[in-house]
Amino acid sequence: MKKPDRSLSLLGWPAFLWFLIFLIGPLLLVLMTSFFKRGLYGGIDWQFSFQSYVRIFNAIYFDIFWKSLKLSFLTTALCLLIGFPMAWAMATATTTRRVVYVFLLSIPFLMNLIIRVFAIRLFVGYDGPLVQLLTWLHVDFDHYVMTQNQILVLYGMVTSYLPFMVFPIYTALEKFDFSLIEANADLGGNSMDALFKILIPNTRQAIANGCLLVFVPTLGEFVIPDLLGGAKNMLAGNLITEQFLKSRDWPFGAALSVVLTIILCALAYGISAWGKPHQEKED
Repeated sequence: MKKPDRSLSLLGWPAFLWFLIFLIGPLLLVLMTSFFKRGLYGGIDWQFSFQSYVRIFNAIYFDIFWKSLKLSFLTTALCLLIGFPMAWAMATATTTRRVVYVFLLSIPFLMNLIIRVFAIRLFVGYDGPLVQLLTWLHVDFDHYVMTQNQILVLYGMVTSYLPFMVFPIYTALEKFDFSLIEANADLGGNSMDALFKILIPNTRQAIANGCLLVFVPTLGEFVIPDLLGGAKNMLAGNLITEQFLKSRDWPFGAALSVVLTIILCALAYGISAWGKPHQEKED
């Protein structure tokens, strides 16, 4: 066996230190903060307590976490249903069109997320183009219902995170052997057989990666629900933000963050385990 190159080991130390200081360090700090009490005027009272974790068992917070999970699962499912055909169309297109499709799909990344969400909000706003069009068509509707609702939050989530689903699947389909689809047809298989017995098994890892890239950030998302959902649509990310910035209850906000991180890690592990090839699972 070849000995590991010492120069490569030395080059890995900066990345390891960066990971340790700016990721593990803050996570440990949040974990420590969750076991203390809230100060009289906010901040931290350095007295050990499980009070913040006991408060999480309130039915209100269970409902908020459940709504966040449902929205994240629905966003991931819609991104997969929309993104898989898009990735298929990109992978089967000519080389010139592939470049154009990748460029068009990358355009949203050239603009800040908040600006994109504000554009959606202005489009459906009280004096926005959509409201003016419906008014011109004499369609009876509530102007205020159009501006902030759960469906609009879901739309903002899907449009913002759809590229994160498309790109991993497109990369896998680009290397896919399409002669397997022709072999399936020659052997009498239909389109459903090609999808569930050939395409999905061979792109399972890419699908899992896309689901992770969508599900993980959407579960903790707070900008899109705050701008498009308003105060009536409280999700886990908004709840944690409120505790740190407005309520100044840092221990409770930290406890919520710890619980959300544990849920994310458990679900991410499940998605990753599903995406592993059969050979790796047997090994």
